[in-house]
Amino acid sequence: MISCRIWKSLCRSLSGNVTEIWKNMANVVQLGSNSDCLGGVVALAANSLMSGNVISVPTDTIYGLAALAQSAEAVEKLYEVKGRNGNKPIAICINCIEDIHRWGYVTVSDDILRDLLPGPVTVLFRRRSELNPEFNPSSELIGLRIPEYPFIQQLAAAVGEPIALTSANPSAQRSTLSVKEFEDLWSKIDLVFDGGVLSDSEESRQGSTVVDLSVMGRFSIIRPGSAQEKTVKILNGKYHLKEKTR
Repeated sequence: MISCRIWKSLCRSLSGNVTEIWKNMANVVQLGSNSDCLGGVVALAANSLMSGNVISVPTDTIYGLAALAQSAEAVEKLYEVKGRNGNKPIAICINCIEDIHRWGYVTVSDDILRDLLPGPVTVLFRRRSELNPEFNPSSELIGLRIPEYPFIQQLAAAVGEPIALTSANPSAQRSTLSVKEFEDLWSKIDLVFDGGVLSDSEESRQGSTVVDLSVMGRFSIIRPGSAQEKTVKILNGKYHLKEKTR
């Protein structure tokens, strides 16, 4: 795996040239189908995030809006683009299972986490103090996400810190499966990374399944999402965690 330091160096050295190559007049960047050839666009996205901007990214469910969670200014921009109440929490996207321990107090085994992630699941744990105190200040929990999508995984590795991630649609409107569906937001976003139509299934619009794992030995489904059945089967059927009804 390429280290964060190397990625940041790559971003600085390539940012000017990559911008000229990839960024068109409508600020839409097309992603290729080959996950092994994403270095240029990942560097472009990382440079934009590290400059404090909001970008849009494809995930394994829907399109998302992304900003650096550790930057109060970037998070404020994210809420403005979304048109969302600042009291409503936003999840973070990270690169690997080890990063979950960095930002949350984990109450389950890594085997459980590896069965759930990467995938369309957001896990909730009590947040650690290292996380930006101005990020989701009204919640003691933090949602952590590792999408099963090469571009955003490589992006999370490149920036080396949590990426605030929320759905790419105005608040209270339906989530999006193509960049055309949130075209009204393009002018508010630095870069729009286009991975094509993410799914033909309306089920994907439900987004990730959100599960609270903050209480040892128990779990609670906060949002059913697109992977509820599989998530419950893993947690209850395989690992015998008890479901706590809300």
